[in-house]
Amino acid sequence: MYNLILTGKLEPGTNPRDALAGLAKLLKVDDAKAREIVRNAPVCIRRNTDAAMAERVVAAMKAIGIRIQLEPVAAAPAADGLAGTGVGTGVGTGVGTGEVASTAGAANAVSVAKTTNSAASAKPARPEQPSTSLKVIAGGKPAAANPVDKAQTPDSQQTAQAPHTPAAPESFKGFRYQLSGQPDYCFISVEIPAGETIKVEASAMASMTTNMLMKTRAKGGLSRFMSGESVFINEFTADTVPGEIGIAPGSPGDVKHLYLDNEEVFLQNSAFVASGMGVVAESKWQGFTKGFFSGESLFLIRCSGQGDLWFNTYGAMIEIDVAGDYVVDTGNIVGFTSGLDYDIQSVGGYKSLFFSGEGLVCRFRGHGKVWIQTRSVPAFASWANWYRPVKKK
Repeated sequence: MYNLILTGKLEPGTNPRDALAGLAKLLKVDDAKAREIVRNAPVCIRRNTDAAMAERVVAAMKAIGIRIQLEPVAAAPAADGLAGTGVGTGVGTGVGTGEVASTAGAANAVSVAKTTNSAASAKPARPEQPSTSLKVIAGGKPAAANPVDKAQTPDSQQTAQAPHTPAAPESFKGFRYQLSGQPDYCFISVEIPAGETIKVEASAMASMTTNMLMKTRAKGGLSRFMSGESVFINEFTADTVPGEIGIAPGSPGDVKHLYLDNEEVFLQNSAFVASGMGVVAESKWQGFTKGFFSGESLFLIRCSGQGDLWFNTYGAMIEIDVAGDYVVDTGNIVGFTSGLDYDIQSVGGYKSLFFSGEGLVCRFRGHGKVWIQTRSVPAFASWANWYRPVKKK
């Protein structure tokens, strides 16, 4: 008999959002409850389960990319910290040692596993490498594994590793969102869990559900004003129930999403669109030399912290991995990571500077990423100026 422990870890190559959606479907709970279950991981989702049933549950969870650990009941009962007491529907609650601790949600998960794995229901499929895919824990200490395959001999058993207990698994962090209209007129739809808040650039909100509450706050002061950004930023909070917000950036073009994990990204002015509350967006002085002579703003937007970040471009967006030196026209830079340094240089001599139409460029050095836009506002304005009607005197 085994206790089934949801570890909160993912199989390699698994999309975190797909895994979370699959878990919610298996346990018959909403996304918010599934996220809560994962945040409390490791957590016991079923107790005193026979080997055949345990294999089917493990197979169903592995199909959606979520790892399950097997804890032999005879070796040690599941610790209170792993029992997941009070987590909610779909997770086993603490009961007596000899009783089965499974709720309707866990039963439904098994029934779904039977449906999606009909062949496995008739004859449970054995994992090819049970000792590596399933780790056995005993009271939080390394213990000899008891593989599900009863045909294995004691000589083939391996020592399992002690479980790792993440406070909040990185794979499941961040808002669920969808980008549409790429790359010309990108639109962002973000699902906001109940009680959560998102920061959005002024005038960027296009639509939202009726339960979203908005507050406007002044951020950045004079430096934000000098960078060309609005000194105000809007905060949208989902009140009591989950909500959704639609965000439309001001310029026509693409949108990039990043999840910052205590990292820094620098953006050109007007590129910031929205972020989670854990991200701090502030103006950074780049100096007269880099700012004035580049033809861009004297300020950059420095985004740091932990959470979601969205920024936009004029035109399509291209991501470039820099290892060494790389040159980008100043009008095409959207943002770059903190591992890069840069200088403003001319492409050639004075003739090139004044007559080539290229002007100044930015030379990046180091290792990191640069995001560039395929169109430039000054270049477009210069092109359109030739077609501007002029009143003849």
